[in-house]
Order: sequence, then structure tokens, then C-alpha cells
Amino acid sequence: MDHSPIKKRVLLIDDEARVRTSLKMVLEPNYEIFQAADAQEGLDTFHKEEPDLVLLDVVMPGTDGLAVLQTLRTESRMTPVIMLTGTKSVKTAVEAMKLGAADYLSKPFDVEELRIVLDRAINSQELEREVKHLRAQVVQRYAFHNLIGKSPGMQEIYAKIEQVADSRTTVLITGESGTGKELVAKALHYNSGRRDRPFVALNCAALPETLIESELFGHEKGSFTDATARRVGQFELANTGTLFLDEIGDLSAMTQAKLLRVLQEREFTRIGGVQPIKVDVRIVAATNRNLEEMVRKGQFREDLYYRINVISLYLPPLRERGEDIPLLAKHFLVKRVEEENRQPIEFGKDALELLTRYPWPGNVREMENIVEQAFIWSQNSPQITPEHLPTILKSDSRSSSLRDDTLAGRMSLEKAVMEFEREIILDALKRTNYVQTHAANLLGISRRMLKYRMDTLGIGRTDHAVHQEPGSAMQE
Repeated sequence: MDHSPIKKRVLLIDDEARVRTSLKMVLEPNYEIFQAADAQEGLDTFHKEEPDLVLLDVVMPGTDGLAVLQTLRTESRMTPVIMLTGTKSVKTAVEAMKLGAADYLSKPFDVEELRIVLDRAINSQELEREVKHLRAQVVQRYAFHNLIGKSPGMQEIYAKIEQVADSRTTVLITGESGTGKELVAKALHYNSGRRDRPFVALNCAALPETLIESELFGHEKGSFTDATARRVGQFELANTGTLFLDEIGDLSAMTQAKLLRVLQEREFTRIGGVQPIKVDVRIVAATNRNLEEMVRKGQFREDLYYRINVISLYLPPLRERGEDIPLLAKHFLVKRVEEENRQPIEFGKDALELLTRYPWPGNVREMENIVEQAFIWSQNSPQITPEHLPTILKSDSRSSSLRDDTLAGRMSLEKAVMEFEREIILDALKRTNYVQTHAANLLGISRRMLKYRMDTLGIGRTDHAVHQEPGSAMQE
């Protein structure tokens, strides 16, 4: 069986037979060669063989090489074309490059230079194809219809993304931590006309005040003690694309003022620089803070607030999106199954009920983490059950049940409090392998107090035998 690599296909279009023969002799060990003696034969061969690269003579009888180049560029922008000529006309070279030629070689050829130019053109073509493929995958991943949720709040978000994505309008995304603000920012970018341009994200809360300005606007070499080289800032990196400023409410007053100027003037100056730099950047900002309240308290500039709050998108917390919880859980589970190439697995009814009743203080981010944990603990099981889920979900479910029973009159408040306390103590004992001293430390009480509450609540060895892990023992 032949395991040799598939040769790249090269088309030679030149009216001189000896030139074609020479090129074929030089290139044939590494490439599959096709030949054409004029423009029409060259175009016909191009359509039939679909080569990876074209070597095209500029001067040919009838239709010249520049006209053929224009046709090839119209039909196939991906295939690199290298122009060949017996003249050293700079004007012809410049015109060919403007028309989209990948490179330019003069006859007679230097064999080593020819090989280098071909390798470079083909490698560049492969890289471009890979980038386009990856970009297409990213665009598909962040298409707004791939966002998960059928709740009214999320349906409203989808409609707004569709309306405002293809514009340069500044958008402010608000919502609690973990609700998916960056995901929405990416959906806005990858559904816009800027989808092929950079998406740059900066967490304003993750950087100290001394670094945030340099991170945003860049700096010149020697502008401060540690500036050993010029640094390009996020605004420059995002030029013609989108800059996502997460946690914008954490910016200092000084940085807020400089950001406002960039939004107004669409230009900035690097730290230590003197030359203003023009930029075309769409701003998408996000925060989990109440910016209106911060404006009233003088903690956030009112003029900047109105600049970034042209379009506002509010992401509801997961606890207000009950119908979305099963959808999200199943989505994250399928994602992990595909990543690990495992057999399909699903959530059992009881596990899904626990997920639905939990209030999700960490929102979607917390859910993804918990689903990943459950996936790991489930091993080769065909179904995720409550035993695969973290204790916190089961404890919270129990507290919700006690609250509902109390408010419905099925249980007295005193009984509910005792049951809840009993559950917490049993959970603490289980987590510490039933070592009372460790359980007391976990609960923040003395061991004597823990023993007293255990006796009061009737937590004895019978309970321990039921709840403890196999092989563990109650330790005094």
C-alpha cells in the first residue's frame, strides 16, 4: 500500500515549449505537472484539473497573461498564481500584483528561488483555507439560533441580536455573573458584517489600574519603566472588528474619561506617543453591576453611560428561566459526550428534577461545571442519576421542599427548621468521614455544641450507618 503524500498539482501556462519542459523537469519530483501552450488551453485545463497553483507567462500571443490572471481571480480567489516573464518590467510586476498575483518571477529562473516561491505560495494557500474553515466553524458556533433557551426572556434576546447584529451600534449587555454575556457578545459579532474581522475581549476587572490603560491603548517603548518595547493595545488589535469590554463598571474615573474620548473621536494615542491613531471599532460592553445606580452615586460617568447604552440587552438569571434548564443541561451533556467520544448518556428524571429545582446562583457557567462533574462521575453509566450530582443540589432541593411544605401548611416552622438543621449536620458529617471534630469545624461550632445538636435532633449511630460511606466509622 502506497503511503506517500499526495503531490500538489501545478499548471504551467507558457507558449514556449522549452520553458515548460525545463519547469517540468525541475518541479516534477515534488509536484504533479499539467501544461498549456496558450490562454484558452490554460483556462480549459484549469477548469478540468483544478490545480493547487498556476505558473502563468505574462507575454503570450493572443490573450496575454494579465488577462488570464483577471479571469482566474474572478473564478477562483483561493488558487495562487505566480507570474513569469522574460522582461524585468517593474510596471508589469506591480500591475500583476494589483490584479491578485501571489508572486512574480523573471526568466531565466533561479531553481532554488523557484522552489521557495512555490512552497511559500502553496503554504500560504493552505493556511488561508484553514483559517477560512476555522472561521466558518466559529461563525456557525456563535450563530444566534445556536444559543440555548426557549424562555420568553431568551427569545427576546434572540430577536434583538438579529435586529442589531449587523450594525456598528454600541451594545450594553447586563446580567448576573455566569449568564453568558460574552457568548451574546460573540453572537453579535459573528452575525455582523465584521464576522471576518477580529473579536477582542478584555475583562476590565481582571487588570490593575496601572495596566488597564496600556492594555486598552498600548504604549511606546520607554514611555514608563517597564516599557521595553512598543505594545499594541486592544483597540488597535480590534480595528475593523469588535472590542468586548467585560465588567466595564470596574473602570476607574480616569480610564472612563479616556474611553469616552475614543468613542467620541474614534481615535486614541498610545501611552508615550504623540501620533493619534484612527480606529474603526464596534464596542460591546457588559457588566453585572447597576450602572444607573453608579451614575447616581457619581461612580460612573453619565456621558459614558449614555454612549455605551445605545442598545441594552438584559440576560435573565437561570433561576428565572426554568424551562431552559433541561435544554441547557442536555446541551452541555451532549457537548461533553462528543468531546470525549463516549457512548450516549442522558439525565434520569430524578436528576433533571434536582437541576430544575436548584436556584443556580452561578447561572449557566455553574451549570456547565456541574454537568461536567456529573459526566465524569457517571463513568460508563447510561444515565446520570442524583448520586452523580454534587451534594449542594440535593441539599438545596431539600430546603426548597421544606419551604414549600411549611408555606403550604403541611409542616410547622419549628419542624421545618429542625429537619433542615438535621440535613446540614448529616451532610457535614458525611463530608468529613463522620469525624465529629472536623464536622464541627466545617459548621463553625464547637464539637460539644455539635454533639448536643445531634442528640437533640436524634442523630445517632443508626443514621450514621445509613448515610456513611462503606467501610467508614463514626469517630468521637
